[in-house]
Amino acid sequence: LETLLRSPRSPRLRLQGLLYLLTCLTTFAAGAAGWQPLVMGLDDIAPAIAAHWPRGLAYAAAVMAVLSAHEAGHFIAARLHGIPATLPFFIPVPVLLTGTLGAVIGMEGARANRRQLFDIAVAGPLAGLVLAVPLLAVGLLAGGPDGDNPFAMPPLARWVQGLVRPDLPATAAVPPNALFMAGWVGLLVTGLNMLPLSQLDGGHICRAVFGRAGNWVARGVLLSAIAAVVIAGRYNWVVMLVLVTLMGVDHPPINDDGRPLGRIRTALGLATLLIPILTFMPEPLRLD
Repeated sequence: LETLLRSPRSPRLRLQGLLYLLTCLTTFAAGAAGWQPLVMGLDDIAPAIAAHWPRGLAYAAAVMAVLSAHEAGHFIAARLHGIPATLPFFIPVPVLLTGTLGAVIGMEGARANRRQLFDIAVAGPLAGLVLAVPLLAVGLLAGGPDGDNPFAMPPLARWVQGLVRPDLPATAAVPPNALFMAGWVGLLVTGLNMLPLSQLDGGHICRAVFGRAGNWVARGVLLSAIAAVVIAGRYNWVVMLVLVTLMGVDHPPINDDGRPLGRIRTALGLATLLIPILTFMPEPLRLD
């Protein structure tokens, strides 16, 4: 991602603006279509937009707010530490399930020391969760009684549901709505980003907390994930594992100036590494 910083500024800004607008459109279409796990033709999507455009607007606004908060956390923390960083590159997808795969920023991570790397990495997920969890809660409150919901509920979502909807059984499902889905996507994206691997947010935090030993933690996590996928037959995660492996499991070098991370940052880092567990969904979407 550091190569993004070396691209010319004006074309880069135009690309970022275009990707942002495209992601607004794809998330709007996803919400209007009712979060379908497929690519729909114009003949199919046009009636859905005409009938459900308010839902599409609500979902697009909410999910873009979550993703923007996440990336703003990274960007502001990087600027405060004097680490060059780009504005986010949003990732639109034509599949009308979520309409997006999140966003990324470019950053000169090699210039950051452990404390700076930690602050930049942790700011994004926490900022995103500050919006995602309340949106999920409001979506659960606005939802009807127990109904059909093909989207899995991770432990954190179940806990939130127990707080805001004590009238529902523990295993109940609220039919998806715009705010619920925006919060759900926020949990999914944050959980995946917080895996302690490579240049994911969790990988940065792992490197900051454990130093060079973080590479061994990452290797252990990847091997454990591969074993779990094979044993449990969860082959829907193979693409994710391949992408992480291609990114490189080990964290790239940083400016390790020998300064300790400190007790507060270490405790917070260890706590945030629990986020993937709290937001993990073995099968995010049931297609039966």
